[in-house]
Order: sequence, then C-alpha cells, then structure tokens
Amino acid sequence: MRQIRVLVVEDSLVFRELLVQNLNADPAITVVAAARDPFEARDAIIKYKPDVMTLDVELPRMGGIEFLRKLMPQYPLPVVVISSLSDKVFDALNAGAVDFVAKPSGANRMQIEAFIKNELPVKIKVASIAKVSRWKKTPLEEMPGLPSLNNKEMVVAIGASTGGTEAIASVIKEFGTDIPGVVVVQHMPAGFTEMYAKRLNEQCSVCVREAKSGDAVLPGKVLIAPGGDAHMQLVKVNGAYQVVIRQGPKVNGHCPSVDVLFQSVATVAGNKAVGIILTGMGGDGAKGLLAMRQAGAVTIGQDESTCVVYGMPKVAYDIGAVEYQDKLQDIAKRTYSILSKIQ
Repeated sequence: MRQIRVLVVEDSLVFRELLVQNLNADPAITVVAAARDPFEARDAIIKYKPDVMTLDVELPRMGGIEFLRKLMPQYPLPVVVISSLSDKVFDALNAGAVDFVAKPSGANRMQIEAFIKNELPVKIKVASIAKVSRWKKTPLEEMPGLPSLNNKEMVVAIGASTGGTEAIASVIKEFGTDIPGVVVVQHMPAGFTEMYAKRLNEQCSVCVREAKSGDAVLPGKVLIAPGGDAHMQLVKVNGAYQVVIRQGPKVNGHCPSVDVLFQSVATVAGNKAVGIILTGMGGDGAKGLLAMRQAGAVTIGQDESTCVVYGMPKVAYDIGAVEYQDKLQDIAKRTYSILSKIQ
C-alpha cells in the first residue's frame, strides 16, 4: 500500500521534530520534508511533490494564510492547518485548506505526542483523498427568482464534516431572513464553533449563533451545534421548536453527531422538515437522513463533483436517504423550491 507523502511546515524546531518523528511512526504516512517557512515550503513542494501538507498559521517571512492564497491557484495541494484557538483557521479554510486541527496548548510532551499520533494522522488520511478545487460562490443578489417563504412550522437541518465549513457558508449565505429555522451540525473542535458562528453572522443576512439549550428555532435564524462533548437535538415545547444540548458519548466517532440531530428532527418535525447532507468523510448523518425521509421530510445530498470528500453524502445516497442530489451551488435554490411547494 502506497504511503501518504507529507510535507510539514512549522517554524518551531521542537514541534516540527515532534511532528516528523510521530507522523513517520504511522505506517501509512511518510514525511518527505519539513520546512520552517513558506519559502522553504515552496521549494520542498516543487522538489518532493507531497500528497498532503500540514501548515502552521503563524510563520516567519510570510503568514500561513497568505502562503495558502498564493499557493492554491498555482499548485493545488490538500492542506491540513495546525492552529491554536483562533478564527484565523476559517481564513485558512477559505483560502483553500481542507481541514484543521487545534494545536494542544499548555500540554506536556506526552499529550502533544498523543495528539500527533491519534488526531492528526486521521486528518491527513482524509485530506489525501480530498479534492482541492475551489468552490464556486454565487452571491444572493445574483440569484433572482428565489420565492418568498412564510412557513414557521418548518425546520431545515444541515450536517457536514470535512470541507463543510465552506460548504455550509456557501449554502446559508444564499438564505434570506424568510428561511425557516435552521439547525446545523459541523464536526469541529470545542471553541471553534462559536468563532465560526460569529464569522458567518457577519457574512450572512440570516442570524447565525452557536446553539445553547433552550434556544428557539426561528425563521431567519441558524443554530450551530457547539463542538465538544455534547449532542444537539430538536425538541418541541408548547408547540414551538427548540434545541437541547446534551452530553453523551460519540456517535459514529463524533460529538456532536449529525445522526443524533437528524434522528431528533425526524421524530419531532416529521414531514415539516428539509434535511441536507454535505461534504464529509464517513457515514455520520446517513441513517438520520434516512429516518427523516421515512418520516416524510424532503432530503438533499451534495453531489460528488462539488464535494471535498464524497463520503457522508455517498453513504446517504447509497442507502436511499437522498431524494435530491445537487451541486453545492444549487442546494439553496432547491431548498427554497421545496419549501415554497410545502407552504
């Protein structure tokens, strides 16, 4: 089996050596080069032609994000960003990175090595099969003909993983304030979901918030499940939708889990829902989306050509959970079309 060739870009000598040593210990990975800054990285990319690059955001001579913006149009390469808790990761994802991992802070050497041996290799393996073409973005003002909606009984549920931060943004940027309440699970570490929600709130016409237990699901509002050790579920209290955040074990290897959210939407909303499954590795959300469809909801899956990783939508499609399969840029229009017919 061919090993994944990795270029490590990290300015800290100690952390760089730890990355190289521990990644090389994985039989599926070989580190072909290590670079201290983007200029060394550029030369290493040309010389070694790596399959995946790990990239620190804070680098000397040129920042990691600026490097990404220069690199991707000329030499598209799957990139996993390693970052401390900062909203800069979303700039990196927007610039073309496939995924990111949160760098351990204040951890001892054993904890750091555990992170490198366990979490980072998984991200690298997923990135190695990811497509790195840029997403086509169509602003709302260039999409005439979206019908006006007026249905407070409906709810829209969205789930995604690898590549999902940009895919979700692409969809909800096209939603107007008339969209029914939207609930979202995006696989992401604790702390980053709040920053992600705040960032989207500044970019979208809808209100975007990190969810808290008891939050009402209202038209024009998007609630994003907090990352960490809890799941988000839809409930109905006095005839109105709310979300609850409950701690629990990982489902399908994830917490929060798309399946947990979708299953709750199937139970609570039934045929008053639209389910959307976007790019991501694995099968989280497929069974929940199937439950939604069986309960009468309309379901949409992102097509292979526009997915960074055609995993979650493929599993959902293969088991019959997807009613409509669309390109990413068409999903908002499809959602509006569905909702206008249900009113």
